Amino acid sequence: MKKLITSICVFASSMGMAQNNSICGFSEKTAIQQKKLESQFDELLSAKRIGESIKELSAKPHHVGSAGGNEVVQKILKKFIAWGWDAKIETYQVLFPTPKMRLLEMIQPKVYKALLKEPALKEDATSAQEGQLPTYNAWSADGDVTGELVFVNYGLPDDYEQLEKMGISVKGKIAIAKYGRSWRGIKPKVAQEHGAIGCIIYSDPKDDGYIQGEVYPKGAFKNEYGVQRGSVMDMVIYPGDPLTPNIGATENALRINRLEAPNLLKIPVLPISYHDAKPLLAALDGVVAPPSWAGALPITYHIGGTPTTKVHLKLLFDWKLHPAKNVIATIKGSDYPDEWIVRGNHHDAWVNGANDPISGMAAELEEAQAIGVLLKSGWRPKRTLVYCAWDAEEPGLMGSTEWVEDHAAELQQKCVLYINSDSNGKGFLDVEGSHALQEMITEISKEVKDPQTNVSVFERAKAKHILNAIGTKEKKEALTKTDFEIGAMGSGSDYSSFIQHLGIPALNIEFGGEDAGGEYHSIYDSYNHYKQFKDPSFEYGVALAKTTGRTVLRMANASLLPFNFSSLHTTVNGYVKELISKTDQMREAVLIDQEIEKAGSIKLAGNPKYNTVIAKAPTAVPIIDFSDLQKALIQLGQSSEQLNKQFNTDALSESQLQKINTLLYKAEQQLLLEKGLPRRSWYRHSLYAPGFYTGYGVKTMPGIREAIEQSNWKEAEEQIHLAARVIQNLAAFLIIK
Repeated sequence: MKKLITSICVFASSMGMAQNNSICGFSEKTAIQQKKLESQFDELLSAKRIGESIKELSAKPHHVGSAGGNEVVQKILKKFIAWGWDAKIETYQVLFPTPKMRLLEMIQPKVYKALLKEPALKEDATSAQEGQLPTYNAWSADGDVTGELVFVNYGLPDDYEQLEKMGISVKGKIAIAKYGRSWRGIKPKVAQEHGAIGCIIYSDPKDDGYIQGEVYPKGAFKNEYGVQRGSVMDMVIYPGDPLTPNIGATENALRINRLEAPNLLKIPVLPISYHDAKPLLAALDGVVAPPSWAGALPITYHIGGTPTTKVHLKLLFDWKLHPAKNVIATIKGSDYPDEWIVRGNHHDAWVNGANDPISGMAAELEEAQAIGVLLKSGWRPKRTLVYCAWDAEEPGLMGSTEWVEDHAAELQQKCVLYINSDSNGKGFLDVEGSHALQEMITEISKEVKDPQTNVSVFERAKAKHILNAIGTKEKKEALTKTDFEIGAMGSGSDYSSFIQHLGIPALNIEFGGEDAGGEYHSIYDSYNHYKQFKDPSFEYGVALAKTTGRTVLRMANASLLPFNFSSLHTTVNGYVKELISKTDQMREAVLIDQEIEKAGSIKLAGNPKYNTVIAKAPTAVPIIDFSDLQKALIQLGQSSEQLNKQFNTDALSESQLQKINTLLYKAEQQLLLEKGLPRRSWYRHSLYAPGFYTGYGVKTMPGIREAIEQSNWKEAEEQIHLAARVIQNLAAFLIIK
């Protein structure tokens, strides 16, 4: 191509390109054509049809391996084929435990047998159906245990530190924790680490019940019988089929022994409603829980851990392999068939799953339908489009992970970008992912209109940030923002294997924030609930389709792929400053603790729970040398600027464009750690990973950050050097020779 590429991401903000016909990665002429294509695409989207898709695909329970799940797969496959896509099913054999026995009973001081059931409601058309999975946590161990009950608040490491100060242990006992504040799988993991023999998780009405609003069916929030099903696989070790780490779970794959899988628990775990939790918590005695631990049940919250309250928990599961069926639909690119834009959303649910995942799946199907119409009109994308409907996401991202592991080498060669969605509802645009794509997302966010306000989704998100800003400085910064800030990726959806295992650029896109409720993973995640409380007009499904659709179409058609590594440099520089500040604060805190230790024991009140002897102060925090990392970032900044200048040339030939584009989409792979993160080598990205004790929540620069948090100074220094090396590799990779 011997033509000036006038619309490059690096210049988008400074030249005001979001306000005219220019688009990142397109010439002036091709930008006009692209805008016309996107207008045609928008006209083909229908809120009514999205609503119909949600109703159709959430009509029956459809978990992995179920008859309803197979019906959903066949319906999605037929839709893609009818729209002109080359579609097929790729099947993997994955382990998926289902309950054979669930028993929870209090045996003293009184007898209570938990209901462990959600009742059907006349207001909810699908709540009485056959085929519903019972209330349980997948990947709980089989177990038959009896023990004293201990209330552990949210069951996080800090809560156990507080229990230790109170002189209370869970060793040999059964912990009961509240849902919330972290991913559910962290709660039994930490309980097991502290010696508990079982774990119960309940939803307190303070978090998603009547304290938040009217309960279902009158309102959106969890009623007293609602239960959050869900996986408790230790996905921070690795997601996917636990028997086939690092390889696709094909029929003949080599599988490890289930009892040796490092990401599976050794204790029984069960989720319950607050109806079932109330009598258990009311029976606890001993120390009164701190005020910050108290929920909203009409009881005094005690810690327990005494012989007064004992419970019996018995769980038995059917540990079978089930077929996970991914629908893979393709449109071959006209110019660059070996460059793939991959788009995905999962189709399996714990029960009916109207919100999670069908609201996102319906938007993806709407995009595919519109692209099919464009295809029949004679248009074809320059790059290959691969639209995926993943199975077995709910038990542990299994469908996507097995597909990625199975096709790893090809994906690292061909996949330009993976674009994910999951649940979707009314509210604000939220995007997480590769920060080199921030300029493109900013541009798109300024073009898509918010259905409620008719301003851009960028302006609506900006208004939220202004309102939520604390202090004058933060408000001023929010007011002057011109970029849509992409968040960092943790875990919890199907992007994980792409970016965190293979280093493929990825984005997760959704709307929400005004769709709160308590239906999550219950039988009440239904079409009735969704239409009444989540997105009544289904217009936010259209907003999602417009946003993700533009991302797909621009990446498919761009002459020069719209990556800007200056944005990445700025982001990572911010992470390093945070880490330096964190170590400085830790050092100051240790000095204060040492002064307190000199003062000896401190008695604060007459209540024994407050008579605390200050523990021995932690050892001093050493001076951490971040200079290698800082030098690497200087190199990255320089190479990013140099790359941007090379874009602004008078002539880029087709071969030059091809070379640059290949470099751009493979650049993220330079950020992979050769041996992965400490104690979890499956996660290889040096910048993004789920936290070891946060689960879904992200830890940026995780190797360094978690070593610092754990006061493992030797490991922190090692991880700094490793991170510096991969950033230097990226800086060198970006220099076009």
